[in-house]
Amino acid sequence: MATIGFIGLGAMGYPMAGHLVTAGHTVSVFNRTTAVAERFVEAFPAARLAVSPADACSGAEFGILIVGNDDSVRSVALGDDGAIAGLPNGSILIDHTTASATIAHELAEAAAGKQIGCLDAPVSGGEAGAQNGVLTIMCGGDQDTFNTSEPIITHYSKTRTLIGGTGAGQTTKMVNQIAIAGLLQGLAEALTLGIEAGLDMERVINTISDGAAGSWQMSNRGQTMVDDQFDFGFATEWMVKDLGIALAEAKRLGVDTPIATTVAGYYDELIEAGESRSDTSVLIRRIRNT
Repeated sequence: MATIGFIGLGAMGYPMAGHLVTAGHTVSVFNRTTAVAERFVEAFPAARLAVSPADACSGAEFGILIVGNDDSVRSVALGDDGAIAGLPNGSILIDHTTASATIAHELAEAAAGKQIGCLDAPVSGGEAGAQNGVLTIMCGGDQDTFNTSEPIITHYSKTRTLIGGTGAGQTTKMVNQIAIAGLLQGLAEALTLGIEAGLDMERVINTISDGAAGSWQMSNRGQTMVDDQFDFGFATEWMVKDLGIALAEAKRLGVDTPIATTVAGYYDELIEAGESRSDTSVLIRRIRNT
């Protein structure tokens, strides 16, 4: 069993930390909204409530972060009250936040100054994946740090892969989000055609899901899109944040992204229409309402 400081108890972090406590690890938690951390400790009495990220990670073997964006990562990881300040030499910092490759390098450099290992390890699978412990985790860092961390992140993941060096995990998540955006827009357009043509959409989805058009999005979101249900899953506002990071990196690398750029604009329209918390499959509502 390991000693772990866990920072960030949002929709993803709360169940992830819960899996670690349930597995028997010694877990100290910190959340910037203290009431959430207090509620976590009430639900998991074996956990300890920390007063700062440094306190959560004091003497810990692992410090785990999952917060909002680059600035959030800096605020909880760096500085006198940050996670790195609390972690001892030889420990490991794991950042599950979806953020930029730039912040991944900043963390790795700061951690190396204290002889602390570092993984950038964004996750995919949404809130349901976190709750069920079946997330996909894409990691950047060195092999030894990954090997030491894997038994810990196994508790809330189905697959864990070391993609490459520092920043490779974050960049892979960018690839993931661009792919999802294009898939969902294509699915939204295709399903709308079927609906307008008066087809039995349940039969359509069941039939084409087993063919070349099949995808996770179709199998898990196709029918709910047809049924106009979006009060679950990965929130549109989170996708906008993720796509912003991905598109900025694509621009830096000179990669043309016309589809992702267009879909990002569609998500902006949906947020303006009040769909910020709706699942990303809400793209179909934009088409059907125009």
